[in-house]
Amino acid sequence: MNKLKFSKDEGSAFYKELTERIDQYFSDRGIAKTGNRKMFFKIGLYFSLDILFYALMITSKSPAAFYFFYLLMGLSVLLTAFNISHDAAHGVAVKSRYWNKILFSISFNLQGNNAYVWGKNHNESHHLYTNIEGSDIDVLNNPLFRMTETQPLKWFHRFQHLYAPLLYLLYSINWFFFRETLMLFNISSRTIKIEIPRREVFKLILFKLLYIGYMIVLPIFLLPFGWSTVLLAFLLNHFMVSVIFVGVLGVSHLSDYVAHPVPDQNNVLKMSWPKLQLCTSVDYNAGSVFFNWTLGGFNAHALHHLLPNVSHVHYLDILPIFRELAEKHQLIYMEMTYKESLKSHFRFLKSMGRNQKLQTVSFAG
Repeated sequence: MNKLKFSKDEGSAFYKELTERIDQYFSDRGIAKTGNRKMFFKIGLYFSLDILFYALMITSKSPAAFYFFYLLMGLSVLLTAFNISHDAAHGVAVKSRYWNKILFSISFNLQGNNAYVWGKNHNESHHLYTNIEGSDIDVLNNPLFRMTETQPLKWFHRFQHLYAPLLYLLYSINWFFFRETLMLFNISSRTIKIEIPRREVFKLILFKLLYIGYMIVLPIFLLPFGWSTVLLAFLLNHFMVSVIFVGVLGVSHLSDYVAHPVPDQNNVLKMSWPKLQLCTSVDYNAGSVFFNWTLGGFNAHALHHLLPNVSHVHYLDILPIFRELAEKHQLIYMEMTYKESLKSHFRFLKSMGRNQKLQTVSFAG
């Protein structure tokens, strides 16, 4: 991974005042930046729903009920990841560092994925070097998609905005079966390589086997519907999870509004880290109670990137401070409706598939 140096600009003063104002906000009210009673309610709610829907699925009396509860469980587990796993990964779901680690490990590993790999690279790569190829692990180097200007432009890329929705269905399947498996052998389609400690290699394999066990093997063994019904439910669940996941996160950084900054030959970026976060992230319906509750604040992505030490349950309260200071320091905060962010995402795919350089759109506010 290329480690970069940042430069000072108007974003530096903005970030200094932002952190001071946010610290003052929590100090004046005598509250912690971590989760509050609302978060404790969410933890109890989502984990209870995970268990309830699995119990109803594994005791289903008909194929229709089996599919229904299987998909509800998949949705519940995804919402658990959005609302609990993500905050816990940043150490802000609860005050205890130990319990944050436990919450993150349980909720992530039981999805068949490795918490260590995701957490380490999410925090040390994506959050630090957002949208910078060679430094951000989430910048894809995938032959089927052209996402950066350095990738060669192939004839089929001109259709990527059309076939993208079909390939998006495979996102979580690819993640579970291939992405982390390739990382074990230090092979990856990502732009940086991953080193995994032996202990985490063991856990990665163990939890994938456990996931296959309780999501496929156990239902086949306990229920009379046959293996084909169970496998279809497994695939449908991953299709659903993939579409929602990409629909929630893909529009934030893959957009014709955002920048893909390139450092100079000395690995120096001609902007500050705070400004990088603002010019590489799109927020949609940031002030929506519904989106904040269901998506765990992922819709306020720029806010989250700048303040990862604050739980999403506080976002609606501190958003006015964030907006005010961005305007004061003459920084562009890209906030729009979800519909516009989705349109921008597909414009980005279309532009990258037809032009050597990205045709960006200026954000008017």
